[in-house]
Amino acid sequence: MSDVNSRFPKSCPTLSTSTSSFEALDPHDPNLSRLASSMFQKTADYLLGELTVTQEDYKLLEAMNRATIAKYSDMKRLAVNIEKSITDINEKYENLRSYLDQIDQIEDSVSKLEQAAYKLDAYSKRLEAKFKALEKR
Repeated sequence: MSDVNSRFPKSCPTLSTSTSSFEALDPHDPNLSRLASSMFQKTADYLLGELTVTQEDYKLLEAMNRATIAKYSDMKRLAVNIEKSITDINEKYENLRSYLDQIDQIEDSVSKLEQAAYKLDAYSKRLEAKFKALEKR
């Protein structure tokens, strides 16, 4: 330690071992004290604001997550109901398929009968025309 003291003259101020440069019992400038208190208060207010904003962000995210969960739950219920409806419709269609096939066959038969009726009508008109022609002679 004498080695350290020999390097530095006694007139040089020594560094304080205190963690604060403000000592409660030391005389100090009241304006500086007021400014320091104001600075610490404003810093505390700023940090409190930042924490409050962060907390509000998390509350908003939580609310959004709850709304999303509710929406997905509703969508899931809707999808399940749609699936049940589609299954029911498919079952009904399968039960009606033989009747639908019969209806298709009847439609084809009716279409053929209609064509035959048109041909028969045309033939009867030609016969009538020939009969009238023969009658005039």
